[in-house]
Amino acid sequence: MSQIKLSKNFIKNTVKLALNEDLFPTGDITSNLIKNDKIIKLNLISNQNAIVGGLQFAKEAFNLVDDKIRFETKKKDGSFVKKKSLIATISGKAKNILIAERVALNFLSHISGIATKTNKFVKLAGKKCKICCTRKTIPNLRVIQKYSVKLGGGINHRFNLSDEYLIKDNHIASSNIRDLVLLAIKNKKRKKITVEVDNLKQLKEILGLKFDTVLFDNMSLKDLRTGVKITKKYYQTEASGNINLKTVKSVIATGVDRISVGSITHSAPAIDFKLEV
Repeated sequence: MSQIKLSKNFIKNTVKLALNEDLFPTGDITSNLIKNDKIIKLNLISNQNAIVGGLQFAKEAFNLVDDKIRFETKKKDGSFVKKKSLIATISGKAKNILIAERVALNFLSHISGIATKTNKFVKLAGKKCKICCTRKTIPNLRVIQKYSVKLGGGINHRFNLSDEYLIKDNHIASSNIRDLVLLAIKNKKRKKITVEVDNLKQLKEILGLKFDTVLFDNMSLKDLRTGVKITKKYYQTEASGNINLKTVKSVIATGVDRISVGSITHSAPAIDFKLEV
């Protein structure tokens, strides 16, 4: 499992890239029409119930545009907020707030969206089962998306391909499953080994070998229950394969230790926030 930490430099550099994307090459030509230095104070409001996340990124967006803008948080990352909740207050020059506004809200909306969707799964799982993400993330945003999962109460799967062995169906199609597992054990170098199976025949081929986790992929509930019963004492168990909020409880009931859900990162709807006077 990967350990995600957000440093101040990471946040600053990430927000710089986002601002550059929005302002290159000639800045905000519309906001620059404002020639006065009018000071305004705005409230950042959530338009829906959510797990809020990304406040550090939003604050950095305003501060990089104008370090005199005051961004005062009223909630913390990971907090549950109700619709119409006050998240933060922002005060400073109107022109500069407008320049940073969209970048700040984009970070908030995306991070909060993933955290909120993750939390819906986590609530259904309770303490019986862990919900984890996958590598199905937007390129170059994996750190942020996996951080968002943790805010929602989920856990992170491997961060990248070097974190642990994960022997999947396409590897197995190119070689013998037992041979691959034995090679991974031989070359382990303190890396965890997870082996994906999509039927009980594959499972029987690797039983007794010394690895860490069996990943049951796209198996029927009947076969999943059987597989978990066979392996529970000897391996960690995980289920995956198009599991959604309607089906997750039945998968949890099979007794798996964790469930990996790609949709919490690749298909989480954004949370709607607004700035109002």
